[in-house]
Amino acid sequence: MPPDASSRRPEPRWHTAYIGLGSNLHDPAAQLDEACRRLALLPGVVLTKVSSYYATPPVGVRDQPWFVNAVAAIRTTLTAEDLLAALLHLEAAMGRVRTQRWGPRLVDLDILLYDNDVIHTDRLQVPHPEMASRGFVLVPLAEIAPEAYHPVLHQTIRQLLAQLPAEAKEAHKL
Repeated sequence: MPPDASSRRPEPRWHTAYIGLGSNLHDPAAQLDEACRRLALLPGVVLTKVSSYYATPPVGVRDQPWFVNAVAAIRTTLTAEDLLAALLHLEAAMGRVRTQRWGPRLVDLDILLYDNDVIHTDRLQVPHPEMASRGFVLVPLAEIAPEAYHPVLHQTIRQLLAQLPAEAKEAHKL
């Protein structure tokens, strides 16, 4: 006998999110490869696209190696908070230890956009609060999702990138 309709679980709701990836330690491109591999294995996550990798100068603390940055597009059934928790767990599993803001790092994973949601909690801000001023985010994001929409600034990624000063766009495709 089939279960009645009231006992059936609803279909999960799928969300689109964009994840910024960065590393500047221990073969950064290999670190991003591993982060993408692990991201694709997360329950409730489907990795749909990854940008090219870009070598970019450090921001904030300048006396450190250049970074390798990319952006991954995912579809997920996770809430934004659960996705953040999964990304933080993934970073820790890969050996990330947070010691210095904007300092060298083995891996950094940030939620840039989550659907067209605006989220402000103690733990999470989406869209990422600094993404519109960072070429190392906008260049790879524009490569894979130029028409993605910034729900606070009401502009596409292509438009935001076009407004960025040339010196902020320094990114060399690997």
